[in-house]
Amino acid sequence: MHAYPEIDKDDFSRIPSLNSEFDRVLGGGMVPGSLILLGGEPGIGKSTLLLQVAENLSQQSLPVLYVAGEESAQQIRLRGDRLGIKGTHLYLVAETCLERVLEQKEILKPAALIIDSIQTLYSQNLESIPGSIGQIRECASKLLTFAKSSGVPVLLIGHITKDGALAGPKALEHIVDVVLYFEGERHRNEKIVRTVKNRFGPANELGIFEMSGRGLLCVDNPSQLFLSERAEQVSGSAVTCAMEGSRPVLVEIQALVSQSHFSSARRVTNGVDSSRVSLLLAMLEKRLGLHLLGSDVYVNVAGGLSLTEPGVDLAILAAIMSSFRDRPLPGNTVVFGEVGLAGEIRAVGFPYSRVKEAFNLGFETAILPKKNLPLNESLESFSLVGVSSVGECLGHLDGAATRAGINDGEDR
Repeated sequence: MHAYPEIDKDDFSRIPSLNSEFDRVLGGGMVPGSLILLGGEPGIGKSTLLLQVAENLSQQSLPVLYVAGEESAQQIRLRGDRLGIKGTHLYLVAETCLERVLEQKEILKPAALIIDSIQTLYSQNLESIPGSIGQIRECASKLLTFAKSSGVPVLLIGHITKDGALAGPKALEHIVDVVLYFEGERHRNEKIVRTVKNRFGPANELGIFEMSGRGLLCVDNPSQLFLSERAEQVSGSAVTCAMEGSRPVLVEIQALVSQSHFSSARRVTNGVDSSRVSLLLAMLEKRLGLHLLGSDVYVNVAGGLSLTEPGVDLAILAAIMSSFRDRPLPGNTVVFGEVGLAGEIRAVGFPYSRVKEAFNLGFETAILPKKNLPLNESLESFSLVGVSSVGECLGHLDGAATRAGINDGEDR
């Protein structure tokens, strides 16, 4: 037992992976003795990422033990050759018995242990098959004990079920110290690693990678990536700045409103919560008198990013209204703010970080909640427009479009 003031509060000496995006989602690097779980769909790039991390550790003269339960050492070597892996201090073992894996670590004494995957491991103490609930809990608990007693970080790869949850018991997420989820569509090069749980750093951090022939490359400027293919002077498009952990990311919200030819209108969303969009549409009907009940509404986040924070509400409404009236929004404007059911615009967190990110990418105006003004710092030649209601925001956008020479769709 220790009295609280007597507990050593020295900071953890993290082990850098030399992968900026991976270190970001971990909070600055791997903490010695931590148990890290990386989950994702098959083929999304989990093994590729950790093989690259193992190579980076190997380049620092740190021995790494890579345990392959699904592939042979030869298969991993072939993939490593494609990625340019040298593996000077990287050791591979094709093994599924946990006790024999722990024997290998006694011989090698690695600086990091990678398990690919936790569902293939089994302990001789149990008679159940690998991947069962009992085996997963037993293996994860033993690996946690090993990590804490030896100070060696252990990285686990976990499979994702059809419903998007980690295969195995939910308790697996409670056993480990860090839970990372790999996101991204198979046909897109952009891959995202999101922190769901982190005992040694902030949660909800985001790491963005781009798949290439050399493996997963770090994306240093995700805002530029997500806006690179944005069309100009097109209705139904609005740019917002979302906070993903401590990182501001500029993304394009696209909306399409068309007359429904069926008895019930459709509401289709991609990258935002469909219930949230329905709530915002109901608010427009009630507060602004817009008749959208008979219109199909489609909302999409360009680039494949999933947004959950309410700070993108105002951009969703701006994109919907732009498509509904077939009138493009000013291309140099970024919009963010939370919208309440009364049509009020509520303050959001980190307003200066959002505005600075927009300024760095060449935007000239930001429409934001009036309660977020004034900002702690000001940016030269950047215009800030504070709004307190949805009607005030749409009125300003109409005026800005008129001044920019953008006419209604009926006049074009």
